[in-house]
Amino acid sequence: MPIDLADFEARTAEAVGAFWDTRAAAAATQRLSGNVDAGERAGVTSGKNMDGFVELIAELVYANGLFDAKVHLTRSVTTLPGYFRPTKDWDVVVTLHGALVAAIELKSHVGPSFSNNFNNRTEEAIGSAVDLWTAYREGAFGDGPRPFVGWLMHVEDAPASRRPTRTGGIHFPVIGELRDASYLERYEILCRRLVLENLYTETAVITSTRNGGRYGEWDNLSTATSLRRFVAAFSAHIAAEAAL
Repeated sequence: MPIDLADFEARTAEAVGAFWDTRAAAAATQRLSGNVDAGERAGVTSGKNMDGFVELIAELVYANGLFDAKVHLTRSVTTLPGYFRPTKDWDVVVTLHGALVAAIELKSHVGPSFSNNFNNRTEEAIGSAVDLWTAYREGAFGDGPRPFVGWLMHVEDAPASRRPTRTGGIHFPVIGELRDASYLERYEILCRRLVLENLYTETAVITSTRNGGRYGEWDNLSTATSLRRFVAAFSAHIAAEAAL
């Protein structure tokens, strides 16, 4: 039976449109309340920005035959034990008969600030993965098969995220292709390396502009970090679990 990608391209267009609409609505609410400086911050903290992607992940689980799985989507039930800290809240957790099938983080990054936020996202992605896999090694999730661990990033395509960024090392030069890379390129490199180092089963980074995104326009940065690759890998993992 072939894997089912659940018409992910159309669903992603809807998710991207909803992302920008939700941000705009949150910012407008803040402005109406008189808090004119909180527009961008309100868009980030509204909590619903990535809901369309959450729904896509859930649909992929059932489309690929894992009907008995529990897809946990709310913070109260997406908490997993860690090794270096007691717990970590993931965005989507999939379990089957008490075993961990998948844990996925869904993140976004919108300007105007890209510098500090990129570093924060990077540190969070690496730390969360190391924590989870060490806990897995220590038997925190039972003796089930290795789960799918995914990281999906949605980044604003803007002049500031496309501009080459000169980075000087105080004592040593920046390594290879990270030198002078734009923030979009840095995210693409990060995603590739997270998989290369076996920190995540699969990662993806997609982009959209503020204007085009509201109409569902989005793009990938490379084949290696494309949403199609991420969705296909996740669907295959789910189908394999369903076949057992």
